Amino acid sequence: MIPLWSRAQQQDYRSRVRGVLLGGALGDALGAGIEFDSIGAIRAAHGPDGVTGLTPAYGRRGAVTDDTQMVLWTVDGLIRAHVRQAVGGWHPPTDVQHAYLRWAATQADWGPDERRADLGWLGREEWLYARRAPGQACLSALTGPDAGRLGTLAQPKNPDSKGCGTVMRAAPFGLLIGWDPALVFQLAVECSVLTHGHPTGYLSAGALAVIVHSVLRGGTVEEGVELALALLAERPDHLETAEALRGALAAVRAGEPSARRVAALGEGWVAEEALAIGVYCALVAEDVRSGLLLSVNHSGDSDSTGTVCGSLLGALHGETALPGEWLAELEGRGTILQLADDLVLELSQGAELHGPGAGPAWRERYPVG
Repeated sequence: MIPLWSRAQQQDYRSRVRGVLLGGALGDALGAGIEFDSIGAIRAAHGPDGVTGLTPAYGRRGAVTDDTQMVLWTVDGLIRAHVRQAVGGWHPPTDVQHAYLRWAATQADWGPDERRADLGWLGREEWLYARRAPGQACLSALTGPDAGRLGTLAQPKNPDSKGCGTVMRAAPFGLLIGWDPALVFQLAVECSVLTHGHPTGYLSAGALAVIVHSVLRGGTVEEGVELALALLAERPDHLETAEALRGALAAVRAGEPSARRVAALGEGWVAEEALAIGVYCALVAEDVRSGLLLSVNHSGDSDSTGTVCGSLLGALHGETALPGEWLAELEGRGTILQLADDLVLELSQGAELHGPGAGPAWRERYPVG
C-alpha cells in the first residue's frame, strides 16, 4: 500500500507514475523508427543532429514497440497480484507470468479472443494486437510447449540470455512505493527470469527498478544508482551490471554529453548496456527532451534505451514535464494514462475497490480467476 500522504503528495505520486509510463513510451516511440540503424544512417536520413522528434514507424508517427507493450502488461500483472492478495493469494511473479502470456497472444492473434475470461480491459484494447519486433527470448519463453512453466531463479527460462528485453520492462516494479527497496529489487529479478536467465540480465532489471523506486521516494537518479550498486554487491555474478552502472557515472564526469560517450557505453542490445545508456542520458539531461533525444540517437537498440531513459526522466520530473507535442501523437496514450491511474488506485484504495461489499466492476477489469 502507498504510505499515508497528504493530498498534494498523492497527486505528485500519480503524476510521477504517469510520467514513468508515458516517458518510457515516448522514448520507445522516438527510437522505434531508427532501432536498427547506425548513427551514420540516422544522421544521413534525419540531419546532423539525428532525430529531433517523432518519426514514422510501423505506419504512423508516435508508434510504440514491444517495449511499451510489455511495460503495460507488467503493470496489469502487478495490479492483478494485489487484487489476488485481497482474496488470499500472493505470488506476483505468477500474475506477471500470466500477463506476459496474454501479451504473447497479442503477437499472434488478430484481435481479442472474447471467449477468454481472463482478458480484462487491457486485453480488449485492439491497438495492442500488433507485432513490433518482439525480442526472441521473450517470445521463446512465452510460446511453445514450455510456455506454461514458471521460470525461477533456480530454473530460469533462457539461462544464457541477457538481452535488453528484461530491463526495458522493469520500471513498473519501482512504482511499488510502499515496498522496501530490497524487495522491489527481488521482485524485478524474479519476474525477469520468466524470460531471461542470465544473471546480468535479471540483475540489470533489478537495478533499474530500484533506481526508479528511489527517485519516486524523493531521491536523485545518482542516489538511486548508488543504492542499486549496494544491493548488487550482495548478489553473486553482479560485476557486469555494476561495472555498467559505474561506467555511466564515469561518463557523466568525463565531460559534455555526446553521442560518442553514449557509444562508449555500448549499443543497448544487452541488458547492462541498455541500463547504462538510459541512466547516463537521464543523469546528463538538461530537460526531458534533450535526455530522450540523446538516448535514442546512437547505433543500437534505440527504442529500448529510450524506454529506460524516459522511465527515469518521467519518475524524476512527472507527467507535466513531458513534451506536449510528442504526447499528442503518442500511440495508446489514453490506455497508458488509464493503466497508470488504475495502479495508483489499486495501491491506495484497493480495499474499497474490491474488498467486502465492493461491486464487481474492478474484478471485471482485473479478473484473477
